[in-house]
Amino acid sequence: MDPLTGLLDGPRARGAFLLRSVLDPPYALRIEDGAPLTVAALVRGVAWVVPDDGEPVALRPGDVAVLRGPDPYTVADDPSTPPQVVIGPGQRCTTLRGEPLAESMALGVRTWGTGPSGSTVLLTGTYQLPGEVSRPLLAALPPRLVVPGEQSRNPLLPVLAEEVTRDEPGQAAVLDRLLDLLLIGALRTWFARPGAAPGWYRAAADPVVGPALRLLQNDPARPWTVASLAAAVGVSRAALARRFTALVGEPPMAYLTGWRLSLAADLLREPDATLAAVARRVGYANPFALSAAFRRVRGISPRAHRAAAETDGGTGAPAAAPARADGSAGGSDGPGYA
Repeated sequence: MDPLTGLLDGPRARGAFLLRSVLDPPYALRIEDGAPLTVAALVRGVAWVVPDDGEPVALRPGDVAVLRGPDPYTVADDPSTPPQVVIGPGQRCTTLRGEPLAESMALGVRTWGTGPSGSTVLLTGTYQLPGEVSRPLLAALPPRLVVPGEQSRNPLLPVLAEEVTRDEPGQAAVLDRLLDLLLIGALRTWFARPGAAPGWYRAAADPVVGPALRLLQNDPARPWTVASLAAAVGVSRAALARRFTALVGEPPMAYLTGWRLSLAADLLREPDATLAAVARRVGYANPFALSAAFRRVRGISPRAHRAAAETDGGTGAPAAAPARADGSAGGSDGPGYA
């Protein structure tokens, strides 16, 4: 499992909120939903991402922006346009005074805005749930990044723009996968920039460390040692330890422990997973060994971690299902604005 695959084992789109916004200037949407990760792509027109604590970032047609939450920001036709709409938790859309806008701005399936012929079309995909496996990659991202269309040349954007308004069987799954692929393409392009990728991401391309990383990631339950890992990739124990630590930033077994516990933390979000089953899947002989490692590294017991995940909605189910553009309930089939 490489780092980008690991990312999508975290906030993989599962019924993700996906919306097509059709807007005429002047417009300004205040985003306060607290979502951990949002992907925005401009199909046509003009848009600016205006953070509270940084410089405004312009989007041009074809550009893809990746925005890390939970800090609020504004999307507007111009940085000086004052907010007119607030989008809060659960994708609830209101005026500044809290008046709902579901009926007045609905324009069809997964579409909303000021009118069907608006000059600006923006696609927005919001990942609702964080994941432990993905945290190192997400932490390596800036709060806001923009991949210009001429750099990414992503053929998926027009496909997603067309598919988002369809209402057919299995459409939610189609849109989830397209959103994932759009995100992967943007991150690949971003990390290809000189100095943009963290060391452990670049290590995946190393002829020695890359295969070692994949062995650990794909088979964490195996009783690995530095010697057995070195033998599997065809180098000496000392050479692997030295090269792995230099590129990844920590020794192989420390990386393996962190990977196992991240996997365990995500698996514990699943309501039916037992501690014994999770321990076996990530390479611990019994629940007691997993609990001890979890407490030592994370300072919390697996039971307390699971309880916290259930409290903050991290069990794999959104706190409230988004609504369709026609106002009925249904996964990613509508804007969710109430």
